[in-house]
Amino acid sequence: MRRDKSLSPFEIRLYRHYRVVHGVRIALAFILTFLLIRLLKVPEGTWPLITLVVLMGPISFWGNVVPRAFERIGGTILGAALGLVALKLELLSLPVMLLWCSVAMFLCGWLALGKKPYQALLIGITLSVVVGAPPGDMHTALWRSGDVIIGSLLAMLFTGIWPQRAFLHWRIQMANYVTAFNRVYQAGFSRNLVERPRLEKHLQKILNDVVNMRGLITPACKETHLQKAIFEAIQTVSRNMVCMLELQINAHWSSRTSHFVMINAHTLRDTQRMTQQTLLTIAHALYEGNPQPILANTEKLSEIVAELRQLSGEHKDDALAETSIHGYVWLSMELARQLELLSHLICRALRK
Repeated sequence: MRRDKSLSPFEIRLYRHYRVVHGVRIALAFILTFLLIRLLKVPEGTWPLITLVVLMGPISFWGNVVPRAFERIGGTILGAALGLVALKLELLSLPVMLLWCSVAMFLCGWLALGKKPYQALLIGITLSVVVGAPPGDMHTALWRSGDVIIGSLLAMLFTGIWPQRAFLHWRIQMANYVTAFNRVYQAGFSRNLVERPRLEKHLQKILNDVVNMRGLITPACKETHLQKAIFEAIQTVSRNMVCMLELQINAHWSSRTSHFVMINAHTLRDTQRMTQQTLLTIAHALYEGNPQPILANTEKLSEIVAELRQLSGEHKDDALAETSIHGYVWLSMELARQLELLSHLICRALRK
């Protein structure tokens, strides 16, 4: 997929309600499968419906569909084959059949704790469906095996129609995080406030949103073939920025004297404006898929960091070095550095 694809307003609204879309997809797939079974009078028709719900339920993004599709088919076919052999053995000896099923379920349990737990689950489910047929009734067993395979294929079909992309969802979530961070940043350092605003709940919500984005990393990597380390680095920088912002707000409002000095420092005001501009640029680039404006801001951020280092050095031998002003300057410099790093990482994620 194109990593620099621009997101339309319709796609943004759609991905913001992806759970509703996933629910509608499963509902339509269930109704259409039910009608198909009734029209074709498929024997043992409940099993395609059960299989459809079991397989489609945990899947919503395209990055999950492709690898799980092969696991579905492989697990279903292997489970059906093991079940048919078990029914045949039951006609010869029940203890041998039980031994065979125990070995098959041991294989299922062993694989369930490995790299393909989903496939192991399907082996066990399909085996249970097949051996649940009357003893020696190969006709019913074959139909149940076929019904499970039909349900798997239909689940693949319906999931593959207009699938949702984890990478696009990640871009929207990341843009929401940057926008929310910018709002808290503006509220924390507003010149119009005379008392410290209560932003603890907002900071905690931003941090929780960053943690929740981790679930999108694996499918997004499979869709874009980007290195997982890039997403992990973005996660780390995003968490660091939230922690630094909280410390910076504490330093900004620690005392009235230091607060008055900081709101009248020209370099710090320029830093705040530049930080807000960079955050808005990153959010816009995530929606538009164009990383070029971010690169222009990173050069200005580098200049800001150099100025802050000079300002910090001016107070090295001053009594204020032990006050919140020095800490605020250092945190401003570090936040600008982290923001510059985030800009470079976002650019790498959006490049073709």
